[in-house]
Amino acid sequence: MYLGTQVKARDDSDYRVWAQLGVRHVCADPDGNPHHWSLDVLNRHRETVESFGLVLDMVQLPMNSRPIEEQESPDVLTAGPDRDRQIDSICALIERLAKAGIPAAKYNLNIIGIPRTKHSIGRGGSRNESFRWSEADQDAKPGIAGVVDPEENWARIEYFLKRVVPVATANKVRLACHPHDPYTPPGWKGVTRVLGTVEGLKRFVETEESPYHGLNFCQGTIGEMLDDPAKEVGAVIEWFGSRGKIFNVHFRNIRGRKLDFMETFPDEGDMDMPAALRLYRDVGYKYMIMPDHVPIIDGKDPQGVAFAYCYGYIAALLQTLDTGKRAV
Repeated sequence: MYLGTQVKARDDSDYRVWAQLGVRHVCADPDGNPHHWSLDVLNRHRETVESFGLVLDMVQLPMNSRPIEEQESPDVLTAGPDRDRQIDSICALIERLAKAGIPAAKYNLNIIGIPRTKHSIGRGGSRNESFRWSEADQDAKPGIAGVVDPEENWARIEYFLKRVVPVATANKVRLACHPHDPYTPPGWKGVTRVLGTVEGLKRFVETEESPYHGLNFCQGTIGEMLDDPAKEVGAVIEWFGSRGKIFNVHFRNIRGRKLDFMETFPDEGDMDMPAALRLYRDVGYKYMIMPDHVPIIDGKDPQGVAFAYCYGYIAALLQTLDTGKRAV
């Protein structure tokens, strides 16, 4: 396993900074709607990334983490009239990724986005993303997807998997799905988030079994669905990791628990991150370890500095492991 990033490069200097910081592996997208990425666009993008001494490990399918109203493939999860056309387009994209030498793609199966409540104040006055059920609009109305009961949600997810997983398997492209962030009570905003629980994620990876069907394993999001993240997260890592179902790790920490948490820097949350990294190693995980969300800090480049701190933290932990390899 190795240090990675999924931050969008603001310009070429970001690519150079990552290389200078020892972040050699990236999840980075070409510009534009993924449905429209041609083979030529993908090849040129990979070559651009490689020109900075970096490796393009992963891109995003046209199924992002935003609310369904802002999605590039909304009919997949609403069972709308363009569902098959959108899935066909995703299958064709997976085939192009294989031809371009891009080994993995991440995606979301998200209807209501990533709900958060007001920021919490973190270390030194940082502003940290939080979700407190007591502060949420508990009577929030459904969006354009309407009311989607759990089995209908599963039926739509399984319809998608039945179509795309065989294509990914045939083309040897790993598909990494992000869990629902965060867990929310059943039926909130009309939706039961079936990938917002550990049991739901187990059902998910056991549907359409394939070595190319797994998770973009966000440790922060996993913590957000647990009653006691510090004690429970290790067993979750072991279950999915031992089955080869982790294709990317968002190495993120939280303080709190299900329905009452704030995001933190990795070194200050409730989960033991050095112990978690040892578990990833022990289960044979072999891909990127990357920061995900970071607190909002002060200064002239808040995002760049906050992520640089996380890169250094991860690189140092990787070097402490008894692997006989450097962190990068």
